[in-house]
Amino acid sequence: MRLFQNSGIYSSYLRRLDELSPVDNSFEGRRQQFINDRYGALHFLKPVLEGDRETFFTNGDDRILQRAWARQHNMRRSDLAEILLAQIEDHRTEVFYNTDPTRYDSSFVRRLPGCVKKTICWRAAPSGGADFSAYGMVVCNFPSILEDWRRKGCHAEYFYPAVDPAMDEYGNSERAIDILFVGGYSRHHSTRVKVLESIAALSQDWNVVYCLDVSRMTRLAESIPGQLFPQLRNLRRPEIIKKIARPPVFGRDLYRSIGCAKIVLNGAIDMAGNDRGNMRCFEAMGCGALLLSDDGSYPEGMKNGETMVTYRSPDEAIDLAFQFLSDEEARNIVAGHGKKAVGELYNKTVQWQRFIEIVSLI
Repeated sequence: MRLFQNSGIYSSYLRRLDELSPVDNSFEGRRQQFINDRYGALHFLKPVLEGDRETFFTNGDDRILQRAWARQHNMRRSDLAEILLAQIEDHRTEVFYNTDPTRYDSSFVRRLPGCVKKTICWRAAPSGGADFSAYGMVVCNFPSILEDWRRKGCHAEYFYPAVDPAMDEYGNSERAIDILFVGGYSRHHSTRVKVLESIAALSQDWNVVYCLDVSRMTRLAESIPGQLFPQLRNLRRPEIIKKIARPPVFGRDLYRSIGCAKIVLNGAIDMAGNDRGNMRCFEAMGCGALLLSDDGSYPEGMKNGETMVTYRSPDEAIDLAFQFLSDEEARNIVAGHGKKAVGELYNKTVQWQRFIEIVSLI
């Protein structure tokens, strides 16, 4: 199988990638720096991590990376879609797997060269009027979203992230952070914010750390000009959250932070419905921290009180955090069971086998 996996990266991560690759901005050099840093590695298929010769990986939205490939291949055009199409044709791709379908939707799929026989995209969030109908399969681990795609006429199958083998390098030292939250902060997180504000109150007695990727609207609301507009008040972070906030962390820095944390706090975004199982769940459990997350319908192996802990309200989140911070043995038992569960159910071999099954269904 000649596999091509295309990914995408958040703009806030690009700064880190630029810092990692200040000298070697060749295509292969920058790509290898990205893969080594493990950003988004839970979605990397096994052949990508193993460097399989018939597998090609790229970030189709990274202008520096893609234009480096174009220069190497004497390609004059700098349009990212054209470069991606040229890469696919040059690779003689048979299976195209795209985890950035909002950028490369059905209109792109219809332009793929004839060598491509099967197409799959990952989409685990509501997508409005986005059109993915030209893909042979839409996949994710949120059943309600899969049903929504089926109602729109798409073929859809259950698929899931997989813990990164590199996670075993972290979590073996003293866990100096009592409660860690890593994630976005925006107007789409109002339910999550209530929990963050409540847990932040524990920072008087415990080491509570929030690594926040703040939205542009929140940055504007907190700026000096933004403070002149009362209508932006609800977009600002409460002072108790700002006090313990740190910059966002990604890749190996994320693993390192989780590996230093006793408890990782998680919360779904407002539009997630009842489905649960975002990336942070797999990352927290994979790095051996106790996952404290909001109540809902979780994937197999994520069981409240056995492999993780769930809360139904901000007050219950506080109670559970205090309970497990005060009981090291109970915390380590649940966290240990969690790491074992995701390691068995969601490892790279199992993920790859499931991917092959999905390919056979197209």
